[in-house]
Amino acid sequence: MPEEHWDIIIKPKKKWYDLELKELFRNRDLLFLFLRRDIVSVYKQTLLGPLWFFIQPVISSFAFTIIFSVIANMKTEGPSPFLFYLGGMIPWLFFSTCVVNNANTFFQNQHVFGKVYFPRLLMPLSLTMSNILKFSLQLLLFLIIWFYHFYQGNVAPNFYALLLPIHLLAMAMMGLGIGLLFSSISIRFRDIQFIIGFIMQLAMYASSVIIPVSSAGKYKWIILANPVSAIIENFKYGFTGIGYNTIPGLAYSYGCAIVIFMAGIFAFKSAERTFVDKI
Repeated sequence: MPEEHWDIIIKPKKKWYDLELKELFRNRDLLFLFLRRDIVSVYKQTLLGPLWFFIQPVISSFAFTIIFSVIANMKTEGPSPFLFYLGGMIPWLFFSTCVVNNANTFFQNQHVFGKVYFPRLLMPLSLTMSNILKFSLQLLLFLIIWFYHFYQGNVAPNFYALLLPIHLLAMAMMGLGIGLLFSSISIRFRDIQFIIGFIMQLAMYASSVIIPVSSAGKYKWIILANPVSAIIENFKYGFTGIGYNTIPGLAYSYGCAIVIFMAGIFAFKSAERTFVDKI
């Protein structure tokens, strides 16, 4: 008897740890469609378009240079304060944008989630991939400025710079995981949508983006408790040869990335079953 083929197969409830990887792969065309939408919709009908990719980190780094380095006379590591702040802002912007964008996954897409079925993880994955593209463009800007200092002999890169893809993956996992946690919580407590930006702003000041770890003194543990700090420090150390770099710190960051990612997936898979009724 020939095997029967069905258009729709109804299955029992799936476990939280089932990421539906096969289904995600089958819907990869939809993933790239969402990715294109995420990129185009943000800068559509804007005057400067993709130039905003570069304007945000440049203006932020320039402002930090004026406020903290010139006015407050805070010492920074590396050949120039601007390169120090830019080297911290670009990785942090990638991480924080992943968190903020994914924190509103359910509310921003409720009109789609309530009408048609597709793997819900496609939405946060497309947002994370669009942020990776944005990070790549901003990294190009950093490398241009870094190359100038390298040509002048002011920086001494080392093999830690080769860890950049692993750093990017770890930050993506953390950003995606935290964003999914916030998104799942916001179904019940919508206040999360209003305080998420404030939380990320506080987290930035409690990282190595602005304050060098070597200058933190007895408060160094607060900065190093932020799992993004070790990655940012290693990023700076890999390209400039200057910074607070420890293997245990990286192991702590990578471990946090795995735990946070799995917790976010668990929360998201649990919330997606009933979020339509609650929203």
